[in-house]
Amino acid sequence: MKATSPTTLSSFKPQLWTPGDWNALFGFGTNILVNMLVLTGLLRFVLKMPDAIVFGRILPAVGLMMFLSTFYYAYLAWKLAKKTGRTDVCALPSGISVPHMFVVVFVIMLPIALKTGDPVKGWEAGLTWVFVQSFVLMAGGFVAPYIRKITPRAALLGTLAGVSIAFISMRPAQEMFMTPLIGAVCFSIIMLGWLGGVRFFRGIPAGLVAIAVGTLIAWGSTMFGYHFGGMASENITSALSNFGFSVPLPAVGHIFSGFEFLGIILVTAIPFGIYDLVEAMDNVESAAVAGDSFPTTRVLTADGIISLIGCCMGNPFINAVYIGHPGWKSMGGRIGYSAATGLIVLILAWFGIIALMMALIPVVAISPILLYIGMLIGAQAFQETPHRHAPAIILAITPHLAAWGKLMIDNALGAAGTNAAAVGFDKLGQVGVLYHGLEVMGGGAILGGLMLGAIGVCVIDRLFMKAAAFAIVASLLTFFGFMHGEAIGIGQSPIMALAYLVVAAILATCAKYAVASPVMEEKMTHGEQPAAA
Repeated sequence: MKATSPTTLSSFKPQLWTPGDWNALFGFGTNILVNMLVLTGLLRFVLKMPDAIVFGRILPAVGLMMFLSTFYYAYLAWKLAKKTGRTDVCALPSGISVPHMFVVVFVIMLPIALKTGDPVKGWEAGLTWVFVQSFVLMAGGFVAPYIRKITPRAALLGTLAGVSIAFISMRPAQEMFMTPLIGAVCFSIIMLGWLGGVRFFRGIPAGLVAIAVGTLIAWGSTMFGYHFGGMASENITSALSNFGFSVPLPAVGHIFSGFEFLGIILVTAIPFGIYDLVEAMDNVESAAVAGDSFPTTRVLTADGIISLIGCCMGNPFINAVYIGHPGWKSMGGRIGYSAATGLIVLILAWFGIIALMMALIPVVAISPILLYIGMLIGAQAFQETPHRHAPAIILAITPHLAAWGKLMIDNALGAAGTNAAAVGFDKLGQVGVLYHGLEVMGGGAILGGLMLGAIGVCVIDRLFMKAAAFAIVASLLTFFGFMHGEAIGIGQSPIMALAYLVVAAILATCAKYAVASPVMEEKMTHGEQPAAA
């Protein structure tokens, strides 16, 4: 890293584009492209939304929101570089929140669209959902720095690792192994370029090489009748019909129309707003570990304001700071990759090019990039925290695995036209599926992982009173449905809340009376210092 001296700091001009930004652009850009393709597929094929709304209203609004977001975070990175005189500052990645993309579609928009028989009503409910969440984010931005200050890093990064393993890495990995001739080959290229340091012809970014090779294999296979990746020429013809220029239009009236479903919306909008709050804190912490400290309050309020703007222009998906900053930084990403991605997304969305991209590029060629990012984030939790905190990180990961397992079971049973209650919890338990355990453990996984990880770290460091305080907070969050439950309310999981209170009492008693064993004393003496109380 190069840094300027204090005397020249005021005249220092950060470089807006570096050679490494090409790598990050193709890596992050393809990540965004995958999300855009999935988002478009959900709107068209799950919600049955008319193409006029998808390509004429929603995608242009998505493009505007992401343009504002990526340019703002590029600006924050420029300010940090200017302030510190450093040349290695990397902008925070941002875009559509992927977990929320599925939640708002399957929990809010689809049920309402089916109930009313009108997909537009589902769109309006989605807009109202984002409207509520935006204000939760903006309000939460002012308390987030204090939460981040008192919460152990292993808990923040541990619950983030859980998200990366369960909801970022698993699906891409499955897609790769379903079509291994494309997935495995593209993944090997990604590994060689981004982990092995292999330089491809004329310095072409590994991400671009992987996508090009995957696309060639997919289209080449059609010559032999195999259709790897699902490529078909008729899809291109259909996609060309969606070309055109569309700018976002105000949708405030549609937002207020969605207020008729406010009761349904609040059940998920508030807890997922808190999810965004904690996730953004995790991601800011992740960037700080990688060397770039951004102001948490400004990040969260920006997410809320930018989401609100997108919502008012017709976008029913929330904006979020992405995990993955260390990965893009390790590739050489700095300031320009973020702004360039936003500009490209704006062009793709406003000119209807997304449909053509869906027809040309097999998604499985892009999946290895998401798996790579999940690998880095999961590894960071262990690499950037004291070794003794590793058990607490595993503890923080487990609620996400439970949430993922429950989701897979629900989807499988739903496809068969039934559900866990109809099958019977006892019958599921007889074959080793403890559904209720997954349901309780995985409810509010992001907060559950954070609390369990924090308690674990404090116990390891013998900060028993601090651990007791986290247990009390966990009890309150559980009692009101933010953890270990599926809905906000009073007394949602009373037994689980009581269990946390008993744990808090035991921890407080240990703080007053327990004596550490000689073995533990020796470990603490020769190991790292405990986390600050």
